[in-house]
Amino acid sequence: MVTQLPAETTSTRALIASKPRGLGKPRPRGGMNKKSGVDWLMLAFAVVAAILIIAPFYLILVNSFKSPADYANNGVLGLPTTLYFDGIVAFWERVQFPRVLWNSIFISGTVAVLAVLLSVLNAFAIGIGRIKGRSWIVLLFLLANLLPQEGLLYPLYYMFKSVGLYDNVWSVIIIFTVIQAAFGTYLLSAVYGTFPKEVLEAAAIDGATRWQILWRVIFPISRPTLSVLLVFFFIWTWNEFLIPLTFLVSNANQTVPVAISVLQGDRLMDVTTTSASALLGLIPTIIFFLIFQRTLARGITAGAVK
Repeated sequence: MVTQLPAETTSTRALIASKPRGLGKPRPRGGMNKKSGVDWLMLAFAVVAAILIIAPFYLILVNSFKSPADYANNGVLGLPTTLYFDGIVAFWERVQFPRVLWNSIFISGTVAVLAVLLSVLNAFAIGIGRIKGRSWIVLLFLLANLLPQEGLLYPLYYMFKSVGLYDNVWSVIIIFTVIQAAFGTYLLSAVYGTFPKEVLEAAAIDGATRWQILWRVIFPISRPTLSVLLVFFFIWTWNEFLIPLTFLVSNANQTVPVAISVLQGDRLMDVTTTSASALLGLIPTIIFFLIFQRTLARGITAGAVK
């Protein structure tokens, strides 16, 4: 005698039979698979890279507060037995650090603002204005970024000597504004070249002029990119050494990197004072980075979300 199974039991068995194998296996917690050998290798590489980046900061910080005798006894890696501030005080008074710091802030800040402004105007004409020979002009700006600074020293020296701007902070401001704007123009012209034409046509139909389109439409949309350029232009100009050393010969016009170099002699160098000077030169850039950290994060990730 054959027993008739209920319809519900039959359908349940059929559903179980048709269920793919492995579908009922529990997933790993967190939704992530077990790390492979490549993942561990990349993690180890990141840790080593982080140590190599942090090591110079550790050496500067530790040796800035050592006395010469403490440095001679404990070496480079040893911690200071007592806090020694004479190196910081000596560098502060020798180069008149507040004045040198103001020179670097003024030059870097002015260059960053002027270079971004010039880059926007150039890129607007090249990327959106669609001028003739656009590709060749962009290539020219790219080649300008590849020129070594050593090849520019003599013609720039002769030019600024002739116009009376030698040993003047404005000579360095003009040079770096042009150099940074060349890179900014190359970058922004590619960005503005892909700008939606519908938005520009809608603004023109509403009666907006070219200046209004630039400052009320394009500038607000590209503000994250411009903020990143502003931060990078400031840092790049701050770290420049060769051109400020050549064109700012007087102590009153020196920048922080140039002022640090005056502590190094041909045969003798005070390591603790040099470390203290490097620490004083590093602190403003760290503060600047911490202030504009969110600006960098927003600008870099602005194109990641559509």
